[in-house]
Amino acid sequence: MRYKFDIVKNRNRYFMISIIITLIGILSLAIFGLNKGVDFKAGTTLDITVPGKTLEKIQVVKIINDSLTYQPSTTTIAEDRASARFDKVLTMIQVNTVMDAFDKFYGVKVEHEESTVDTELANELAIQAIVAVLIASLGIMLYIIIRFEWRFALSAVVGLFHDAFMVIAIFSIFRWEVNLPFVAAVLTIIGYSINDKIVVFDRVRENLRFAKIKGYDDLSELVNRSIWQTMSRNINTIMTVLIGAVCLFVFGSEGIRIFSLAMIVGLISGAYSSIFIASPLWLVMKNKSVTSARKVLAAKE
Repeated sequence: MRYKFDIVKNRNRYFMISIIITLIGILSLAIFGLNKGVDFKAGTTLDITVPGKTLEKIQVVKIINDSLTYQPSTTTIAEDRASARFDKVLTMIQVNTVMDAFDKFYGVKVEHEESTVDTELANELAIQAIVAVLIASLGIMLYIIIRFEWRFALSAVVGLFHDAFMVIAIFSIFRWEVNLPFVAAVLTIIGYSINDKIVVFDRVRENLRFAKIKGYDDLSELVNRSIWQTMSRNINTIMTVLIGAVCLFVFGSEGIRIFSLAMIVGLISGAYSSIFIASPLWLVMKNKSVTSARKVLAAKE
């Protein structure tokens, strides 16, 4: 059976696209690193709400600058709410000084929320985030080895690392902020991504039971058929979640936008790797074992 679009035939192109993006991501991480939010570096975030007032960024920054000897690293405004992030830990006296300045300028009692992270806690959170991703990947690999085989497991884990790193690379390249919601998004992406890959692998395994594999062409046709048989299901699943993530990004609050943005990037990457990376990679490894087995049989004859 032939398909108008042969996914397996063009696998090297897809591998190359992923390799190029990965190299660019590694270069960006080596030079610039990640734009760590206050969750992963020492600092203080002040979320200030002025009831009944529409805030302007220029005025908010001026009030803070007049109150402190240094400026916030970032300041975002959403109607009556302002979020100022500092790369230094503010003392209680400094926080009260800023709040008094806002009270005096706007003539109302200003509400605020303060989030502070010290250096030791920031480093611990970063390490725990990496460990969480590694443990999740290891657990998934063991599950697939038990249920399928090691080639499926290796292909799936490569795909998962591909998806996780694509999100990290994109955030590094565009200097988007990385915080705890970002880590939650990466772990969520791993869950959705492995679901897509399991669906395809399960169909490959099912088709493999009744197939007579004599060489590469038979394997290639089997993988192509399996991918196309599960294509509509995978796309519908991803699109359903993607629409929700886009709505969260457009209509959600400032605090959840990092999560939804990471989800959008990860869902697209996960769909791509499930179709164009994981299954073709399994084909490459499986073809080598089939070729080796044929050589052994030929030698015995």
